[in-house]
Amino acid sequence: MSAKHADLLSAAHEAAALASMVCRAVQSRLDEVRSIAKDDKSPVTVADFASQAVVAHVLRERLGKIWLVGEEAAEMLRSPAHESHRQAALQAVRLAWPDADEDAMLEAIDVGAAHGQPGASDSFWTLDPIDGTKGFLRGEQYAVSLAFIEHGRPVVAALGCPNLSLDFGRDFGDADPRGSLYLAMLGYGVQQGPADDPRAEMTTMVRPVREATALIRACESVESAHTDQSASSRILDHAGGAGEPARLDSQCKYAVVARGQADAYLRLPTKKGYVEKIWDHAAGALVATEAGAVVTDIDGQPLDFGCGSGLAKNRGIVCADAAVHARLVAAIADLKVGAPS
Repeated sequence: MSAKHADLLSAAHEAAALASMVCRAVQSRLDEVRSIAKDDKSPVTVADFASQAVVAHVLRERLGKIWLVGEEAAEMLRSPAHESHRQAALQAVRLAWPDADEDAMLEAIDVGAAHGQPGASDSFWTLDPIDGTKGFLRGEQYAVSLAFIEHGRPVVAALGCPNLSLDFGRDFGDADPRGSLYLAMLGYGVQQGPADDPRAEMTTMVRPVREATALIRACESVESAHTDQSASSRILDHAGGAGEPARLDSQCKYAVVARGQADAYLRLPTKKGYVEKIWDHAAGALVATEAGAVVTDIDGQPLDFGCGSGLAKNRGIVCADAAVHARLVAAIADLKVGAPS
């Protein structure tokens, strides 16, 4: 483990844990935030901005100048029409960054939009401050997803899952009071622990060995707009699936596969030409692969994170236990799912 990458991982842990804490605080008072900002969707807007501000602030405090490819920019918050959102976001940010003021918060948010598109040889951070916005609004699963990319692949990741329990017996729809957080570094496996404390002790993830004869347990998005659920059902039937997939939002699905609670996560294109965003997959993909799963596109090709903000060379996602991944990719080919028309 290089000292550089160890420092990156430590900073990512602190950033993701503090952002997870901030998001949970906003989620715990959804109605109050809605009443302040006069908008049913305002809590996720507030939490998105607050999360990105906290992550950018922590990374810069710990590492100096950074390149962050994020989902948000502060233009909307700067508008006088969104004064209520701005104040609510600042209140949330101060839970993790007590001396923040408006200007500092807005400048930190804009760190995620300050650079051009990264190329194949660049090194940079990518962030989805709240992955799974509808899950967040339902009080269910969402994630803070942070990864460092080098030469087109994630090498460090922190995946905060504020409502996902470390207890496998807890239903995905039942928010855990501490949540879980996953840290991964290329070649060094996965550490896991609670999401609510950057100083919490982390333990090494040991993924259980899958029984060779077991049916494939899958998980997929709650929202049908995010994946072709009908095609997913056909693929699983063809490859030996175990009935109805577990459904949950966000990159928490990568964590569920990583820790052996499911064997596969399929994200199948719902429209021709759709390009996945790198921040929707970078952290989760590294966590899953470092736990021993295999992550490719639906053609079995490695994901290429060196094409700007999108996975332009890939179509869809197959994240699966190594014992079943090839079977799923073969089923996709056999059934011509996602084939060019």
